[in-house]
Amino acid sequence: MNLFEKFSAGLPLAEFLARYGSDADRAKWQRAADQTRLTDAQRQLLGKFTRRTNVLVLAGAWCGDCASQCPAFERFAEAAPVVVTRYLDRDEHADVQAELKINGGNRVPVAVFFSEDGHEVARYGERTLAKYRELVERLTGEGCATGLVKADDPVQVRAVQDWLDEFERVQWILRLSPRLRKIHGD
Repeated sequence: MNLFEKFSAGLPLAEFLARYGSDADRAKWQRAADQTRLTDAQRQLLGKFTRRTNVLVLAGAWCGDCASQCPAFERFAEAAPVVVTRYLDRDEHADVQAELKINGGNRVPVAVFFSEDGHEVARYGERTLAKYRELVERLTGEGCATGLVKADDPVQVRAVQDWLDEFERVQWILRLSPRLRKIHGD
């Protein structure tokens, strides 16, 4: 399946939440967004991004993991306008969900990164290493987080950094791509 063809069907976050989220879902995402902050160093790093990076995010408006993690993507895009995010609803796009199964299961959020001209660069999701470490410590086996976010929560701070590390890795893949360097003459 060419997942980049689905990028045009994806929605900006506000439209995604308006279409698929309840009032309670939107409030949960807004609380998480209000608590998601980047450090000066993270903003400076994102300011160095020069290659357009199309990010297709498979998500559920109802999902606590999505609500707690996806607002970071929007903060990244604010600091690096070359990052363009689009969201697909997991249930409405079952064909994409089937393509993006993790360990045989339906998981969200899953991000697929594309070059400016639609080549897939990477896939990453559904929870970051920081979140998995926390879950292992608690041994709760929680199926989906609550979506409650505190700005000073060390796990949330590490999860934002985990996601940023992947966004950065993709940016440098794109920046150093011989094919794209030839296109851009750099």
